[in-house]
Amino acid sequence: MANPFGVERFVFPSAGQEYLSLVENGKPVQIISDVNDYAGVIRAVGDLKDDFRKVSGNLPSVSGKTAIIVGTAGKSAIIDKLLRDGKIDKNELAGKNEKYVIQTIDNPTGDIQKALIIAGSDKRGTIYGIYELSAQIGVSPWYWWADVPVEHQTNLYIKPGKYTDGEPAVKYRGIFINDEAPAFQGWCIEKFGGVNSKMYKHMFELILRLKGNFLWPAMWGNAFFDDDPLNGQLADEYGIVISTSHHEPMGCAHSEWKRYGQGAWNYNKNPKALQNFWKGGMERMKNYETVVTVGMRGDGDEPMSEESDIALLQKIVKDQRKIISEVTGKKAEETPQVWALYKEVQDYYDKGMRVPDDITLLLCDDNWGNVRKLPDLNAKLRKGGYGMYYHFDYVGGPRNYKWINVSQVQRIWEQMNLTYQYGVDKIWVVNVGDLKPMEYPISFFLDMAWNPDRFNADNLLLHTEEWCARQFGEKYAKESARLINLYTKYNRRVTPELLNENTYSLENYNEFETVMNDYRNLTIDAMLLYYLIPDKYKDAFDQLVLFPVNACSNLYEMYYAVARNRHYAAKRDIRANYWADKAKECFAKDSILTMHYNNDIAGGKWPHMMDQIRIGYTSWQQPEKSVMPKVEYIVQTMIHKEKIFAEADGYVSIEAENHTTANNGAKVSWIIIPDLGKTVSGVTTTPVTENPDKDVYLEYKADLKTKGKARLIVLTSPTLNFNANKGLRYAVSLNGGEEQIVNINGHYKGELGQWQAEQIIETSTIHNIDKEGIHTIRIRPLEPGIVFQKIMLDTGGLKPSYLGAPQSDLK
Repeated sequence: MANPFGVERFVFPSAGQEYLSLVENGKPVQIISDVNDYAGVIRAVGDLKDDFRKVSGNLPSVSGKTAIIVGTAGKSAIIDKLLRDGKIDKNELAGKNEKYVIQTIDNPTGDIQKALIIAGSDKRGTIYGIYELSAQIGVSPWYWWADVPVEHQTNLYIKPGKYTDGEPAVKYRGIFINDEAPAFQGWCIEKFGGVNSKMYKHMFELILRLKGNFLWPAMWGNAFFDDDPLNGQLADEYGIVISTSHHEPMGCAHSEWKRYGQGAWNYNKNPKALQNFWKGGMERMKNYETVVTVGMRGDGDEPMSEESDIALLQKIVKDQRKIISEVTGKKAEETPQVWALYKEVQDYYDKGMRVPDDITLLLCDDNWGNVRKLPDLNAKLRKGGYGMYYHFDYVGGPRNYKWINVSQVQRIWEQMNLTYQYGVDKIWVVNVGDLKPMEYPISFFLDMAWNPDRFNADNLLLHTEEWCARQFGEKYAKESARLINLYTKYNRRVTPELLNENTYSLENYNEFETVMNDYRNLTIDAMLLYYLIPDKYKDAFDQLVLFPVNACSNLYEMYYAVARNRHYAAKRDIRANYWADKAKECFAKDSILTMHYNNDIAGGKWPHMMDQIRIGYTSWQQPEKSVMPKVEYIVQTMIHKEKIFAEADGYVSIEAENHTTANNGAKVSWIIIPDLGKTVSGVTTTPVTENPDKDVYLEYKADLKTKGKARLIVLTSPTLNFNANKGLRYAVSLNGGEEQIVNINGHYKGELGQWQAEQIIETSTIHNIDKEGIHTIRIRPLEPGIVFQKIMLDTGGLKPSYLGAPQSDLK
């Protein structure tokens, strides 16, 4: 089965001709590796064994005639022998970067008759092959980070053949954990005691399962190498290339200068202290696989001082390279380095600053996913090449966006395809904030980094569908993908942090109500799928689809309510109060949804993860806590504006409860039955055993501008002629004129039909409108039991509808 985004499917639950059995009757075959292989490979083999346990319920066997053999060329005796014997084509692996080959082989050793071979050109090549098999047997890379369940399989088989995903197009592919307080950091502290190796082991594994290899670690108050000495050691063992962010040179976290730095962060005034500081950073990571960040920005991710010039910055880089060479004992160009052209640093480059050719130039977007600069297509190739620093999350102007996923894969593809086509293929690193809830765009970004040529404008939604199939199963993939595709489209229009009551127009094109209803409908669809999807998928679906849709929809409803409140309050209209209450309900719901995500999903696995503030911004920076938008209540006075409904488009429509007068009799009075009927309510007399006298009536006022014949339509509930088939009657008059008597059901003979189906009785009378202006309609019931729902006066423009025209505006 072809896969446009990776290796074709080769694991199946039922056997075909000469298929190799991996799991039979719940028992996986043995997995063989070489103890002399890389520690990271041996560790990943342990993951593979546990993945088979997740799938089958049992750990792999320890003996047998069939096996999975895993190893790295040059580190595994079995793999090297297979290469020498020609059973694995040496050209597939020799000189290759991060490549694996998975193939079936007969008699690989004297005691194994059939085997599945996973052979890698290097450490990560082998690891990627291991995790490719894990994915094919049904273990999602997001099994831990998004609680994606593993489908149980009793039998699994390999289709004979050779499978590889080739070499990656981009050398370093990874993520940047940033802006991590309060959400990610709070979660780490509660679950692991800090941002430490206990947490990072899960992150390293995720990056490798996604075929990434690169990380800028968390740096808000955190220092990767200083906080936990095991962090660097563990990253190197796993096979993760650790670098430091654009403003943290020489492997030193910004927080470390706050902890240990002496003097000013100023190379003009304090070069010796800074050199010693940077030398300590290099000493610490000299034995690890790394990309060293060079250059310098101002303290705390700020621009350098105005007096800083190109000559000074070039000297800084020269001195840093000298430190690199001294510490490693190698030429500086033998240690990978990167210089980030972030914000004002790009201005230095544009003004002529240059660094040695072996240093990778890390280009950047504008923090909002729009690439700022790309190489000249005709420029001389650089040894160090180019990289791209991209953003799914940002703290800064015009406003932070760091709560929820706002990144459309369509925009990611368009900008990163542009990036790749201009020769940027050394480093792709993306700021993912707290990592959650950016799960899907992270997958997309790293998939694309492996082979950008696989992606085009026509297959982006297919990628979303295939990703959803791996998380929720084929049956629910298309609808899940549609939901993800639309909510990120809506969020890209305006980020939740920038959204407010003024973003969309209330008056023009029905814009605000339309976008609010779009999101509300999306939530309804997400909730429906949530209830249809099997229980085991619900935690994952909630995190990846339902919560972001529901929470963002709620924000739209809140700000729509605030806009409505402001609109009516400006007119001193009492309807402002309803919308004020509605806005407060949504504000409270935002907290409830946050608590649900933090405390309920996956048994409370993700505390604090949705703590990022999104309501109450007044500048680029977040407030300390969510702030309810200001709403206004209108105080009702004893002076009530008379309800006069204005003709528009050739009709007037009035809900029965909105009468100008409800006159009671000696024994009979009017009551409103809320929510009865098709629209708002029903109005009837009580007690129902008393006949109304002539003083019992309802009056409605309409401001008319059309003269001539008009049809008055009265909609009543389908009450039958229970009074010995006499029927129920009302009298109607216009402006105190002659009454017309209408029997709504006297002709009814017990047949079943339109009344029952439509749940309404429609009657009408013709009246003459002899002048423009205000007219009074009086309706007087002649028997008890009539329930009035709506009154409509058609002056020539009323159109057919099932519910009747919506209520007209007041004059």
